[in-house]
Amino acid sequence: MKRIVWIPALAVLVLFAGAGTLYYRWCVRPLPIERPRTIIVQPGAPLSDTAGKLATAGILHSAWDLVWLARFEGKSTSVRAGEYALPAHLTTARLLDIIVSGKVVLHSFTIVDGWTFREFLMRLEDDPLLKHDLAGLSDTEIMKRIGHPGENPEGRFFPETYKFPRGTTDSAFLKRAYSLMRRHLEDEWASRDADMSLATPYQSLILASIIEKETGLPSEMPRIAGVFVRRLQRGMRLGSDPTVIYGLGKAYNGDITVRDLRTDTPYNTYTRKGLPPTPISLPSLAALHAAMHPQRGDALYFVSKGDGSHEFSATFKEHRKAVKKYQIDGGHGR
Repeated sequence: MKRIVWIPALAVLVLFAGAGTLYYRWCVRPLPIERPRTIIVQPGAPLSDTAGKLATAGILHSAWDLVWLARFEGKSTSVRAGEYALPAHLTTARLLDIIVSGKVVLHSFTIVDGWTFREFLMRLEDDPLLKHDLAGLSDTEIMKRIGHPGENPEGRFFPETYKFPRGTTDSAFLKRAYSLMRRHLEDEWASRDADMSLATPYQSLILASIIEKETGLPSEMPRIAGVFVRRLQRGMRLGSDPTVIYGLGKAYNGDITVRDLRTDTPYNTYTRKGLPPTPISLPSLAALHAAMHPQRGDALYFVSKGDGSHEFSATFKEHRKAVKKYQIDGGHGR
């Protein structure tokens, strides 16, 4: 009779001991990670494969700890692919929580105000964390791939710092930057000045791209926009050096010359009236806003002072004096 009583008691003790051991192994014992690490869970990989690689890398004491814990909690098929950050001294249970959370590591990429589309694309292709699915494609093919066939890509992507997970495709990144630019352009167009003389949002995008290249000072952008709008209204040429440089392309050697100003291209606003056919850069929100809200005034010219700011003039006579004063090295005022 005593023997019958002791057998269940012993079984209970064994179960408690086993449960305690598993609890310790899964929830208390720290993993052998002395410093923060990142791991990559491959898409479609069985949990046993992932656990095996983590054990081989010295992150798990035993691959089976993770496998059996996931089975016990019903999470064997809930692990999500991606790159994860692991803190030092975490437990197996915490590791499992992390890789089923889907909260992957996010990286940063900044599209700089005033980059051309080509500059943006080159730097995108150099990022090792992105998946490059647009390599070798022409601009036409790229725009078709991202769902906007027939559009010129210049100016269409919004300068911003974007967060993205490892393995994001170039095309997905472009779609995101395109959508953000379109949204900002639509918002600014909807709130444009009532007497805005430009006919379409795209014309405003073109003007914003020129403003972006003319000054790095957001405070000056509305004033420069005013100069260009008044010139357009009076049938004057814009006379913008950045448009000339853009039109020269690879022929530009870093020093604009009188010959360059006289070399006719579709983008030379010294030889042609009106706006160029496309934007010349990726404009910032400040430039977009300035293009839709040009500052009123009488200035028709401006010239760089050499410190990043500009001198504005209402008459050509005043402008020539400003050019003589500030353009020591042969630059060109507007």
